Amino acid sequence: MTAFARRARASAGRMHPELSLVSYTLLGHLEESGGCRATDLATHYALDKSTVSRQVAALERTGLIERRLDPEDHRVQVLHLTQAGRRILAQVTESRREAFHERLADWPEEDLERFAAYLLRYNAAAGGGPLKRTPTDG
Repeated sequence: MTAFARRARASAGRMHPELSLVSYTLLGHLEESGGCRATDLATHYALDKSTVSRQVAALERTGLIERRLDPEDHRVQVLHLTQAGRRILAQVTESRREAFHERLADWPEEDLERFAAYLLRYNAAAGGGPLKRTPTDG
């Protein structure tokens, strides 16, 4: 698992130099959630607020996210992806998907199905709940 995590961190930098694995993960969450507060990110990922604050500031500086007032409570700022953020997230996601397809191209279908089932089981046990596979997941 440690080697897997190291590879994931290293590949994030190769996919896009401005995007760390944490940044990529935060952008992905913002896309999935349609936007949220920085405190929601910290809670969701069990990160310190200062860690999230630094990541958010860096993503804002690079123009990948923006703050908007919550329409229901103008005291609250909600983080959203910008068009540039969506574009970079899509590019990195596609690059990652291609890398996975290349690594798994020679695996028999039976092994792929078992591997996918194990990953789903692992993520569910880690508190991520059951993940839905999409036709583009491969």
